[in-house]
Amino acid sequence: MAAPILALRGLSAGFGNPVLFENLDVYVAAGDRIALVGRNGSGKSTLLKIFAGLQQGDGGERFVQPGTRVAYLGQDVDLSNHATVGDFVESQLGADDSATSYMVEAVLSEVEMPSSTPTTSLSGGEARRVALAGVLVQDPDVLFLDEPTNHLDIKAIEWLEDRLNQFSGAIVTVSHDRAFLRRLSRVTLWLDRGKIHRLEKGYQHFDEWSEKIMELQAEDTAKLDKLIAEETRWSREGISARRTRNQGRLRRLYSLRDERQSRIAVQNMVALETEASKTSGKLVADVSGISKAFNDLCLISGFSTRIMRGDRIGIIGPNGAGKTTLLKMLTGNLEPDSGTVRLGTNLDILTFDQTRSHLDPEATLWDTLCDTGGDQINVRGRPKHVVGYLKEFLFHPGQARSPVKSLSGGEKNRLLLAKHLAKPSNLMILDEPTNDLDLETLDLLQEMLAEYEGTILLVSHDRDFLDRVVTSTIVLEGDGVIEEYPGGYSDYLTQKKSVKKAKLQKNSTKVPILTPKSPKKTAGRMSYKDRRELEEIPKRMEEMEAQIVTLNSEMASAGSNIDKIHRLSEQLGTLTSELATAEERWLELEALREELEG
Repeated sequence: MAAPILALRGLSAGFGNPVLFENLDVYVAAGDRIALVGRNGSGKSTLLKIFAGLQQGDGGERFVQPGTRVAYLGQDVDLSNHATVGDFVESQLGADDSATSYMVEAVLSEVEMPSSTPTTSLSGGEARRVALAGVLVQDPDVLFLDEPTNHLDIKAIEWLEDRLNQFSGAIVTVSHDRAFLRRLSRVTLWLDRGKIHRLEKGYQHFDEWSEKIMELQAEDTAKLDKLIAEETRWSREGISARRTRNQGRLRRLYSLRDERQSRIAVQNMVALETEASKTSGKLVADVSGISKAFNDLCLISGFSTRIMRGDRIGIIGPNGAGKTTLLKMLTGNLEPDSGTVRLGTNLDILTFDQTRSHLDPEATLWDTLCDTGGDQINVRGRPKHVVGYLKEFLFHPGQARSPVKSLSGGEKNRLLLAKHLAKPSNLMILDEPTNDLDLETLDLLQEMLAEYEGTILLVSHDRDFLDRVVTSTIVLEGDGVIEEYPGGYSDYLTQKKSVKKAKLQKNSTKVPILTPKSPKKTAGRMSYKDRRELEEIPKRMEEMEAQIVTLNSEMASAGSNIDKIHRLSEQLGTLTSELATAEERWLELEALREELEG
């Protein structure tokens, strides 16, 4: 074990009952790359702040090796007291730092931000990059990062991963981004029910390791329960005859009961559920040649696609590339400058907004869910008491009357999930749903989306989440260029590496948009052949869609087997092209039927 440069010994901290942790021992050694994981509310952010010296525990001591420099990046950084980003970054330097101007300009060039930029004009992603510049310029020995990838686009996240891999000091990171944790960590700290567990391996080994710990804990609890039962039986059957002689054994029974009571039970969140409302039409959106520009900035140029019922489409691209603009046009909330968007029938849309605009910070959790009054919430057609429903999302009953503004970012997102998932829908719009959610809630959200019978449009910078959820990915490359690829983010990277593969995806996997042939004005009925084909096409399309889902699943589990990924990708391209042809023929026949039937 390397000598610690920073350690917490006998630490206790909490905000009421129960305490977050008690008598906790944890350390950071030189050069450590630590992933700190645990549920929302387990105390990860509190532990980071105590480590960084920004907050004191209720008990215990903090040891820092003399001369050790520490920097901390919180989830929210206030830049309002500084006129420009240069002023903010310079304020993060100590008084003894030399060459201040050079250091500030150097680190701001890394995050591609001019030092004269006013802090009042920054977007969320730009503010995050400036905050990162503020900790990197300090060149610390230990760097504490709390959700550093929030609001960053994928390009910025990958830059940050490369930059931190070059960093010579120790790093302790709290993040919901699995890909980020896997790439950076070499040590995993698991904060679970007030105790800390340390694994001298990176986050990629966490699932297997934590499952073994849970199994051992379950075995210990079962043994303890059995011992308590035996001691209780002894106390009931034989204590009167041996009262004096066996007071020690009785005390042991009481001690065992106290130990059992003190064990914090694992609180599992119920499986997230949603319910599709009335079935939408087979066609959700027919998009043909749409373009959009603001002033002289072209965001989208000549983009076409067709979204069918059951599609799970990821949308990625740099911040400011037009992802939200594209979403608004795909759902009919914004008119394109040119081109057309034809929406399908019976659409019942649910929108998960990353700005949490659906939450009133002054309203209580109770009023947020029961917005029509009373104490019942209609959950997919069934009444449920609001407190019981909140408990399903890991809220304490005492929080029901607390204002929304008292919640952490992760808790606000959980509350939004509780509010939205109570309502049926058949088209779900998810704009950065993973921000601030713990990893367990992300797993449950992923499982819920896998079971959802409707259509999903997902904007996210979480590469692992995209790989687990989507069946195709729309990529906004910038300057109005948009391409669509089958599969998730990893599949997109694989397909883009080869010019030949990129051409194949453009020509054979992108859904072609053809103007349906205008049916001839013909009196009478459809021919027997056409009617038979119209009846059979939907079944063939469903079979092809099922095969596409299977191929995407196989690609997701192919790991680093490049040959298998290429083979599956070619099959996927061929199948997607065949499906597009079938859909086009189906539309032509439907148009013919409608024309003949008036």
